Amino acid sequence: MKKTQKLRQMLTGPELDFIMEAHNGISAKIVEEAGFQGIWGSGLTISASLGVRDNNEASWTQVLDVMEYMSDASRLPILLDGDTGYGNFNNMRRLVRKLEQRGVAGVCIEDKLFPKTNSFISGETQPLADIDEFCGKIQAAKETQLDDDFCVVARLESFIAGWGLDEALRRGEAYRKAGADAILVHSKKADSSDIEAFMKEWGNRHPVVIVPTKYYSTPTDRFREMGINMIIWANHTLRSAIQSMQQTVEQIYRDQSLINVEGKITTVSEVFRLQGADELKEAEKKYLPTSGKKINAIILAASQGNLGDLTKDIPKTMLKVNGKPLLSMQIDDLNRVGVKDISVVRGFAKEKIALGNVKTIDNDRYAATKELSSLYLAKDQLGKGTTVVSYGDIVYKNYILNDLLNDDNDITIIADADSELNEDTQDIIVTDKPYSRNLYSNTAKLLSARNIKDGQPANGEFIGLWKISEAGAAHVTAAMEHLAAQENFDALTVVDLFNELVKRTTIAVKFVKGDWLDIDSIVDLQKAGELL
Repeated sequence: MKKTQKLRQMLTGPELDFIMEAHNGISAKIVEEAGFQGIWGSGLTISASLGVRDNNEASWTQVLDVMEYMSDASRLPILLDGDTGYGNFNNMRRLVRKLEQRGVAGVCIEDKLFPKTNSFISGETQPLADIDEFCGKIQAAKETQLDDDFCVVARLESFIAGWGLDEALRRGEAYRKAGADAILVHSKKADSSDIEAFMKEWGNRHPVVIVPTKYYSTPTDRFREMGINMIIWANHTLRSAIQSMQQTVEQIYRDQSLINVEGKITTVSEVFRLQGADELKEAEKKYLPTSGKKINAIILAASQGNLGDLTKDIPKTMLKVNGKPLLSMQIDDLNRVGVKDISVVRGFAKEKIALGNVKTIDNDRYAATKELSSLYLAKDQLGKGTTVVSYGDIVYKNYILNDLLNDDNDITIIADADSELNEDTQDIIVTDKPYSRNLYSNTAKLLSARNIKDGQPANGEFIGLWKISEAGAAHVTAAMEHLAAQENFDALTVVDLFNELVKRTTIAVKFVKGDWLDIDSIVDLQKAGELL
């Protein structure tokens, strides 16, 4: 059942129904969990929660923002206290459209003048709206709504303004004929005599709503006997919260300690529960590539690079793009997807890489070795789950890392199918099939990796980013141990490792088209800033 249908059923059903005030998302959730079937979006308490008076000092768009949070937080129908409709018939039409867009089930408008003043503040001095003008607002609201079940409740302020029963009946009948779905009869007396007199003459001709804030001592069964359809508990959620907050902050101020309040207030875990933290955890398992998985990363960053004075005193990985070192950018990207276990293999100017949130592994022979030697020094980090391996001098769009982590293959490398291959390109890959838009997930099988000088056709360039599963780590470790026994090990690269691995297992290649850079020149640094 739609929220609007639920509210209409409550207003028109044979039983007395109750809705409870809420003024933000978390109070709406509390009202729902208490068992209420509907929510009153109180103008007084929304204004108070924003720290302003109930005199239309909060704009209608600010109220709409609150309504959106409340509607999102609860499955219950919300009846908004729409004051006077925030203007004339045209404002009323726009209000109804915007409320429907936010899933609000109905609006209550009062027959006073805009800007309004709270009924309990000198209500007898407040002028009432012209009947015909107010009926026009009701008609405009009903003709604007797209959902036939959206409810418009007309609130009578006749008793509040001191006009008496006859005026209340005259206005109530006019509003009924104008199309109001229910009539809210308001009174500030300490007893229910105004309500009883109205209901006796009204004769159950149309649904009636009341707000017994002042005449709270009247037994609820008496309202049932009168034929009331709905009762609004209009402001008690906020009032109880204010009292509790006052007591708590005063205690903390006096004590300069939390010792006397911590056991008396809601736990932080309860706040998390109301916010839906458990649902987010479950969603993370479904949508985040690292949720529930053990993932670590190795960044190979031992090289000085060949950028002249730019890398005279710092390793290439510490060059800044948009004011941030390349290494820090990679770490941030990994952290964003939940990868916190990060090892950095450093070499040249290693003291310049001293970040508190990473492990460091030193390749003191960086000048005489290639990147495979650096990876070999970090081999103990393999097999702890899934491992992401990255060169320290690359930048890439975030989706590339996400796609890599969502891949189920044991070993997957990222290759650029759009790379301009030339004699200086080092990490060329050949696959069983070329990149194709029709290729499922843009994934192929690696056949070999080599330098373009070999003169053979190639399918793309390895970008320096790959992934190894826990099962794949055994193959990678065995291949590295085999290569480490060779005399030329210091001269071997990760490409050489790939060529050894394809003899032992399958390497998947996931293609991208651009959206990355390796930093080999000042021009690359400038392009990297534009890329990100």
